[in-house]
Amino acid sequence: MQVLVVEFRIKSEHIDAFAAAIAHNAKASLETEPGCKQFDVCRSSDEPQLFYLYELYVDEAAVQAHLNSPHFLAMNAATATWVESKLVRRLIMQA
Repeated sequence: MQVLVVEFRIKSEHIDAFAAAIAHNAKASLETEPGCKQFDVCRSSDEPQLFYLYELYVDEAAVQAHLNSPHFLAMNAATATWVESKLVRRLIMQA
């Protein structure tokens, strides 16, 4: 299993719009991508501009399918200027 842990720092004026966009992306990922097994959107209780994603995929092909999906590409393009920083960690789940 492939794990993506993503940290976003969002510009304050775009926090609510980003929250809606990333929630839509997570829902679409779970509903339309057979290889996406989990997609959690979390937000810091101390810093409302910090969002964390925990995504679980069956394999690297499923990760690539996600990164090339219409909903991801649309969300990524729409929110690009809202993001102050983004850190992606790629992990492999151990049994």
